[in-house]
Amino acid sequence: MTQEQCPHRNNVQSTEKPQVYKVGIYGWRKRCLYFLVLLLMILIVVNLALTIWILKVMNFTIDGMGHLRITERGLKLEGDSEFLQPLYAKEIQSRPGSPLFLQSSKNVSVNILNEKKQLVSQLVAGSHGVHARGKMLEVKSSAGKLLFSADDNEVVVGAERLRVMGAEGAVFSNSVETPHVRAEPFKELR
Repeated sequence: MTQEQCPHRNNVQSTEKPQVYKVGIYGWRKRCLYFLVLLLMILIVVNLALTIWILKVMNFTIDGMGHLRITERGLKLEGDSEFLQPLYAKEIQSRPGSPLFLQSSKNVSVNILNEKKQLVSQLVAGSHGVHARGKMLEVKSSAGKLLFSADDNEVVVGAERLRVMGAEGAVFSNSVETPHVRAEPFKELR
């Protein structure tokens, strides 16, 4: 369409300069955008600094964290450690030649569960004493000889000599069978 065909168009010649429109953000919008970018940069720097500080304080290395090292046999924990929740492990042992200390403000409990998660045996060492619960209790010497055994049916004392040190001696409510009874040397047998 030519100019002659458009009657509504202004017949002003283009002697004026064409208007240039500015593209972009100006004024308070630009200041808010710069402020937001600056705030994000500060947050990123603070986050990075805190992450590096946590890594340094927790002593993270390629081998593990702090006193906890990852080895081919499992986890190795060096030094004193505190567990706030129950500890589940297949095996716990100390370094060769060093004792293993278990310390608690209340008690130390060792529970043995079967495959159905039912309690089979239990050992509780607390301030009131040591309590053991299970089907059988055995005490053996370092050579492997049975010293004491107890189950629901009988109690066996496997030592070569049984000595009763109480002031009242030994009291039996039923019969006693023994191949040999003797008193201490130069003491009378009653």
